[in-house]
Formats: sequence, structure tokens, C-alpha cells
Amino acid sequence: MLDEALKAEIQDAYRRVLEGLDLTPRYGQRLMIAEIARTLAGIEADDAGRRTSDEHVCVLEAGTGTGKTLAYLLAALPVAKARGKRLVIATATVALQEQVLHQDLPALKAHSGLDFDYALAKGRGRYVCVARLDQALDGGEENATLSLFEQSLASGGDDFQALVKELGEAYGNGRWEGDRDSWPVSIEDSHWRRLTVDHRQCTNRRCGHFGACAFFRARRHLDSADVIVANHDLVLADLALGGGVVLPAPGDCIHVFDEGHHLPDKALQHFTYRFAVGGALRWLKTLKSSLSELNQALGVQPTLARLLAGLPEAINALEPRLGEAFALGHQLAGRPQGLADGEESRHHRLEMGRAPEALRELAGGLVVIFAELSRTLESMADILRESLDPDKHTGLPREQAEAWLQLIALLHGRALEAHALWLAFAETDPEGEPPRARWLTLERFNGEPELTFSASPVSAAHTLAKRLWGSTFGAVVTSATLTALGRFERLQERAGLANRYRYQRLPSPFDYSRAVLSVPREAVDPADREGHERAIVDFVEALGDQEAVLMLFSSRAQLRGVEKALSRARRERVLAQDRLPKRELITRHRARVDAGEGSIIFGLASFAEGIDLPGDYLTHVVITRLPFSVPDDPVGATLAEWIESQGGNPFMRISVPDASIKLVQACGRLIRKEADHGRITLLDRRVLTRRYGRALLDALPPFVREIDGVRDV
Repeated sequence: MLDEALKAEIQDAYRRVLEGLDLTPRYGQRLMIAEIARTLAGIEADDAGRRTSDEHVCVLEAGTGTGKTLAYLLAALPVAKARGKRLVIATATVALQEQVLHQDLPALKAHSGLDFDYALAKGRGRYVCVARLDQALDGGEENATLSLFEQSLASGGDDFQALVKELGEAYGNGRWEGDRDSWPVSIEDSHWRRLTVDHRQCTNRRCGHFGACAFFRARRHLDSADVIVANHDLVLADLALGGGVVLPAPGDCIHVFDEGHHLPDKALQHFTYRFAVGGALRWLKTLKSSLSELNQALGVQPTLARLLAGLPEAINALEPRLGEAFALGHQLAGRPQGLADGEESRHHRLEMGRAPEALRELAGGLVVIFAELSRTLESMADILRESLDPDKHTGLPREQAEAWLQLIALLHGRALEAHALWLAFAETDPEGEPPRARWLTLERFNGEPELTFSASPVSAAHTLAKRLWGSTFGAVVTSATLTALGRFERLQERAGLANRYRYQRLPSPFDYSRAVLSVPREAVDPADREGHERAIVDFVEALGDQEAVLMLFSSRAQLRGVEKALSRARRERVLAQDRLPKRELITRHRARVDAGEGSIIFGLASFAEGIDLPGDYLTHVVITRLPFSVPDDPVGATLAEWIESQGGNPFMRISVPDASIKLVQACGRLIRKEADHGRITLLDRRVLTRRYGRALLDALPPFVREIDGVRDV
């Protein structure tokens, strides 16, 4: 239970923030604070602070205008400090992360009376490696063999050396803290790869540049911070490494996942494996040609010499098997001779994720070889790391070990990734559980044919249930759209959230009767493609000259078709997503509205979320088609196939609930502030004629409805 002292601390902080920022208290915000505080304060723990209860997660849908960020900070921070835990705020987008870091937390610290420190957490790959930067400044950034592996796409040259000099000067005099995101211009991926390392390549305290390391300097800020701002990707990456590697151990944290509806998709991306056969053959060929150099450099150490002696056999065993995989993959994809003329790429999904017996046998053989290669490279990397320790006497000079560790660690990582992919193809999926999605992609790489094998779980639920919800001390999941068709079941199914957790939809502060939801007579069933496109064109031509409009399309082809069919005068008012960068498009739209001119944005799915155009900047949202996703991606298609095999209806179980979420998000572009008003027009008649239509409409906020020109009274 929430004790009186903690309750009073939260209430006092809330009162101070409202007064200091001149904010009006919101009912939904107060409910959110109370629900979070009750959940987190009610978590039972043993004397060592380990959680012993299973009702430690609350899931809160809170619409725009609730004031979610201040609510979860005010509620969770005092509880976290009282329980001796760290508060980790994870967002899905950079924009929200920057808002939390640069606006919400400073405001809370200035006005709440709460005493706390906060820091931003980023992955190691976002920071420059000072050792590699120093080597690059000396003109010999890394040994030539490592360059062959990492710079196959980039020659470096003057561009790279000029960049290195600029970065080195800025880091040396303190003008730059070493993270890629704070450099004023974007840095090419091929250049950045030469200046950073992953967790396997990093030598940590054994590095001669440890005291000046950008990543570990940032980590020292984290060690003293009460609040850590991260993103979903970093939390998931840390969990994939076992937890507590970049961020504090999950059991020592209270997590808040803002924009929580993105979490299941982010998790799937983290547990998808890929293997490019051509790329692997290239790095194996480079390794083979480098063996004499490796032996000369590292063979003075007896164990390394023995391990190196076994590499030719592994390479010779791998090359023909990968050649078989290349040929078999093309055969399975129906392109034994490779891609046809003019064909850029081709995907071939394995039905129900089942690999044919020949492919499973081949994968099983590759698993064995890559497992052995991984062990060999890991043992080599361990010896090289030991050689950096002055107290260890391995027989290898430190300089030699330091020069070659990055290459061996790089190869070890590639071997582990290959092992994971082929294991996913060799294994049989458990009966009664959703299968893995498995697919092949044929494409061209620098003009050469490439074949990539991929495997992914179709659901992240089990992984999240075990690694995240099962290990965190406490968690809050929040977003403006977490329910589908008004219920949390779809999110629970996708994110592995248990029924016993706390779920609540919080009331919005907005008056939705200020907006009209219209399905006009012009609305057409999109099954009539020409008729639907013609209806959209006619609707755009009839729009008022002063209107600020966002039109959302479900396909790029239709967006272009409608734009092309417009009269010249009307087309001049259109700002199409395809033609301009997002930021420039929004800037031009605002400028037109400020000048008293009308403006029409043509946008795709990404414009249905995250676009903030309050007041007169947006008075009309037009949704051209119900936002159904066709499950044609390999993961979605495999899941739909499996549901159907179990007697289910994938359209009703997946497509309709997901469309409900997207429709709510699209409609949510209109009302961003209390005084906002306007119209939402839906140009898809299926919402009136299909049995799922009423469920989709009923899940929307209580807008005034206008059907075929007749308004509800």
C-alpha cells in the first residue's frame, strides 16, 4: 500500500509543479498518478529488495492532453527512490526522448521540490571509440586486414581523414562529448563503423584510453542518476545481452515504456536473425587470405597457434556448404538461374515457416561448423583480452593483442549471428505453438547476386514475458493508443502481458463533440479501385480554399494517382510526402496557414502518428481508406497462416484490431489541444456496409457523427 508519507510527497510535488508551471489540474492525470503510485508502491519484496509479487505492471491508455510524462515521473520517481530502485524511461521515438530529457525532467527538477539527477543512456555503438580515433589520427587507424573486413564499401580517403581530424580536435578540447547524435552534421555509416566498437571488441578497463572513453564517461553519469532516459531498442538490446550490461540490472529498475504500443514490434526486430550467403563467403575468403598474416602476428602464443591451425579446416568445410545453400535457396525461390532481367529483388516465404528437409539437413551441418568456429574465435579473443592485462602473462605482447582483438571479436560476432540463424532453420518448431517465420531474399549487392536467409518469431510475447516483465522490479506501459476495439487483449497477446496486471483507460480532457466524423455520400468501397480514386479526386477538388487538410493514403500508388489526376490549381496547394522531407513539408504547411492560404498535406501511414498540428494548422483530417494492413510481410503472413490452421480467423483476430488502433491514431491528429475543432472525413464506405464497421466506429472517441450528410442529434 502507498504509505502516507510517500502519498504526501507525491501530492506536494504535483501541487508545486502545477503552481510553478501555471498548469490546470487534469482529472485523467490525477488518476494516472494514483494508479501508478498504487501499483509500484504495492510491489512486495524480500529483505534484499528482490520482487516477490507478480502484480507489478500497470498498463495505462491515456490520450493526448492527459499530461502522461509529468504523471508517470511524479508518481514513479518518489516510489523508485523509496524502494532503492532506478527509474528507466524508455521512449520509441527520438522526438519524445528529447522532450523528456530537455523539457519535462528540467521542469520537474525546477518546480517539484523533488531531489534527483537524470542522464541519457545510449548504446556503445553511438559513441566514438577513442582508441580507434587515436589510431586513425596517426594515419594507421587499424590493421590492413581489419580494413578489408569493415571497409568493403568505403575507400576512406581524404573525406575520412578530414572527418577524423575534425572529430579528434573537437573531442580533445571538450567541444564534443563523443556521441554520434550530437555531432552537428550526419556521419556516414561507413565512416562511423571505423570509429566505434561493439561490446565484444571493447576492452573496457584494459584499454589504454579507458580514462578518456566517451562511452564510459557517459556510463559514469548513469551510475549516479536516479532517472535514466533511454529508448525501447536500448532496453531490449540490454536484455538480449542478459541485462545489466549498459543499463542497471532489470531487478534494480522500475521501467516506464512510453509510446508502449511500439514495444512488440521493436522486440520482434531484436530477435530476427539474418545471414547473407554472399557476404559470408566474402569474409571467409578474406579470412583465408589473411591466415598467414594472423599466424605471423599471433602464432608466437602456443594456444593461439593451435587455434589458428584449425581455421583452414573450418573454412574449407564452410565454403562448399554455403555454395550449396546459395544454389538451394535460388531453387526454392523459383530462380535457379538467379534474378530475371530487370528484377531487383525477390522474397520467398516458407509456408508455415517450415524448411524443406534438404534445407534443414544443410542448416544442421552449418550449425555444427559455425558453433566450432565461434568457440575457436571466442577462445582467441579471450587470450587477446588477457594479454592486455599487465598481471597476466600469456606470452603475447600487449601491442600485438590490441592490434588484432578488434578483428577477432568482429569475426566472433559474425560467427555467432550465423550460428543463431542456421540453428533457427535446423530446429523444428514445438507442436501447438506459433511457428517461426522463415524466408529467403534474392537481391543484388554491388551488381553481384546475393541470397539472405532470415528467421523471426511471429510473436514477441514469450520473450517479453520472460526477459522483461519477469525480470523488472516494476513497470508502467503507457500510450495514447493501447487498446484495439476498446480492449487490451490485442496488446496482451502481442506483448506477453499477463491478465493479473493492472489495466485502465483514462478519460481524455478533450471535448470531442467539437469535431465531426463524417462518412459522406462520396465514400466508395475501395474494391472499386477506379471509382474510389475518382471519388477522392472529386473530394479534393471540392475542398474549401482556406482549409488546413491532412489526407492519409494507404498506398503510395494511390497517393501519386490522385495527385496526378488533380487540376493544376488544386495540385499547387498539395504538399505530398513523396516530394519533400517531413520537416520541410510541415514548415511549408504552417507557413501557408499563417499566410491565410489553404494547404493540403498528402501523407502515408507514418503521417497518421506523431504529427502535431494544433489549432488552425489542421482543421480537416481525411482518411481515404480504412487502415488495414495486408499481412504480406513474412512475419505477419506466417502468423496469419498459423491462426487459420488452428481454425481461427486472422482477419478478425489481427487485421481488424490493428486497423482499429491505426484508425484511432489517424483521427487523433485533429484534436491536439482543448480548443481544437474540425472535421474527420472517412472516404471508405466499408465502415457502413461491413459487419466490422460498427466496431471500428464505436472504438473512436465520441465525435459528432455525420453519415451521408445527416448529422446525429
